[in-house]
Amino acid sequence: MTSIHDTSRRSCCSPSADAASRSPAIEIPWSDTPRADEGAVEIPGGKAYLGTATPIILDDGEGPLRRKRVAAFRIGATAVTNAQFAAFVEDTGFVTEAERLGWSFVFHRQVAGNVRDTLGVESLEWWRRVDGAYWRDVDGGGSDAATCLPDHPVVHVSWHDAKAYANWAGGRLPTEAEWEHAARGGQGDVPFPWGDRQPDDTSYFPCNIWQGRFPHENLGRDGYLFTAPAKAFAPNGYGLFNMVGNVWEWTAEPFVVRSLRRSAQAFGKSRRGCRLLKGGSHLCHVSYCFRYRIAARSSNTPDSTTTHQGFRVVWDIQRTAK
Repeated sequence: MTSIHDTSRRSCCSPSADAASRSPAIEIPWSDTPRADEGAVEIPGGKAYLGTATPIILDDGEGPLRRKRVAAFRIGATAVTNAQFAAFVEDTGFVTEAERLGWSFVFHRQVAGNVRDTLGVESLEWWRRVDGAYWRDVDGGGSDAATCLPDHPVVHVSWHDAKAYANWAGGRLPTEAEWEHAARGGQGDVPFPWGDRQPDDTSYFPCNIWQGRFPHENLGRDGYLFTAPAKAFAPNGYGLFNMVGNVWEWTAEPFVVRSLRRSAQAFGKSRRGCRLLKGGSHLCHVSYCFRYRIAARSSNTPDSTTTHQGFRVVWDIQRTAK
């Protein structure tokens, strides 16, 4: 098995779209009436832990460990599901970036069997450009995921799409500090939402990640080869599901690397204009993309869409002055 630390020199498993080929994002005005927040969880404010004192992928800017004050907020117990996104589309007529462009990135093992011609991504050949793939038709084969998998997280959504949904819901995307604070579940400085124990390929499956040899052999021992239902696996101490694994989650922030390492600074510069993603996905494995840790980070252009990127929403808590 490849050394964990070797992953610092590898690209993340998310391909990026060519921004020049995208049309302008569709704007949805912010609503002052919260919607789709049933089951959202209130997270207490205070000094949140951010980052880690023991970074694994150094160039991603995982460290150092620091404290940052956050106000109390509410956050979705799960990533936004197909059913919830369908309600948004029905109400607004919203058309996602993948739909307007006519294609999206699909993981090679997930491409529908009736799809013949796809284009691979250089150095990430397991990602295929599939015409017609979008949030309803996840694998590009003509299936309706919103109907077939209503309780799974919505995918093939760009950062712009996620922001539009959050505006409609009267919320917003989380900051990195808010996301990490929620993911730790009140346990303090822990690497995973459930604590310190690391998942493995044989007996401990607390989240939906890869088991086997990435990218060609997924044993699926956690029960899922691709996305799992948004409420699969045990919640963390705050009652939040799948804060790591399953799907990467868009945040409100640009991807910024704060490091004195020259290689990290160069990497951060190369990702200028990208948005921060947190949590890892069902494609993460310790041998390649050990990013299913709370402090781990990734990035993508705000117009990119894939089969393993989703999001969840935060709502500010309005307190009446006494």
